[in-house]
Amino acid sequence: MSEPQRQPPETDTRPDGEPERARRARKALVDALLAGGSLSPDSPWADAFRAVPRHLFVPWYYTRSREGGYERLWGEDPDARRRERWIEGAYADVPLATRLRDGELVSSSSQPSLMARMLRDLDVRAGHRVLEIGAGTGYNAALLSHRVGDAHVTTVDLDPEITESARVHLDRAGYHPRVVTGDGARGCPGHAPYDRTVVTCAIGTLPRAWLEQSAPGALVLAPLATGLLALRVRDAGHAEGRFLSTPAYFVPLRGGDQRLVPSPYLGGVPNWAARDEDFRFLLALTAGQLDPHEAMALWQRERLPSRERFGVSVRGPHVWAWLDEPDGPYAWALP
Repeated sequence: MSEPQRQPPETDTRPDGEPERARRARKALVDALLAGGSLSPDSPWADAFRAVPRHLFVPWYYTRSREGGYERLWGEDPDARRRERWIEGAYADVPLATRLRDGELVSSSSQPSLMARMLRDLDVRAGHRVLEIGAGTGYNAALLSHRVGDAHVTTVDLDPEITESARVHLDRAGYHPRVVTGDGARGCPGHAPYDRTVVTCAIGTLPRAWLEQSAPGALVLAPLATGLLALRVRDAGHAEGRFLSTPAYFVPLRGGDQRLVPSPYLGGVPNWAARDEDFRFLLALTAGQLDPHEAMALWQRERLPSRERFGVSVRGPHVWAWLDEPDGPYAWALP
């Protein structure tokens, strides 16, 4: 059987070479983010999402096939219908699996609405120096570069294949932040201090390097225990912050001393509680210190507390999570 013939290049392109359908799809994505409240019309992030072409950062990605495995969609597919699926998926408000290793997901492009909310809550201002932990495809670094300029953005990833592809994608899109291959748990001391640190991979503990490399008053936004922790840093030994309302599920950070806690056994816990996002967050935050039944009793006693009632404090060598108040009755040591 002969190989399928490659189709001629797309003809519906603008003078700058971008496919017209990509421009339309990007506009539809931004409109959806505005309608859903992830972006506001007067936000500089709306301009960034309008300007940065996501499809250049996902030249291919994987979707679940009907057979239960993965199929790859890519922009150079000889089948025109599959190329259309690729461009539509590139601008859908969903996370995209971009790198698999032995059937395991090791890198992805995050859901745009979650990215928009995280960038909003990061509270980046002009002139801020930003460190990103987890380069991924480079798309988030491009959005940051559009906001504060290439020279103010550093993105770090442990995997040299990921950083190399991120550099290529960023270059094609016209952005040139620092892309560093290294252990994200150690930050990037050569370009510190940072005013903002955004973490795009799940963590099991809070690396001290991020605090040590923060400027006074800096903000660290990191996914911990299926939540987003917004930690305000006073200095290397003092920081405090609360969790945001947004659930967050990311590929785990590799490197450092990260020990993500496995999902607990929920036998005996009512199904309605086991399915509740806030209860599962409490279980993850207190893993190893409260068994599910103790957590269930606390959760009910405290009127089903949501993520925003929890926080984390750092004081010298002590790091702990808490409910309502740092020095209140409910506190759990973190690694």
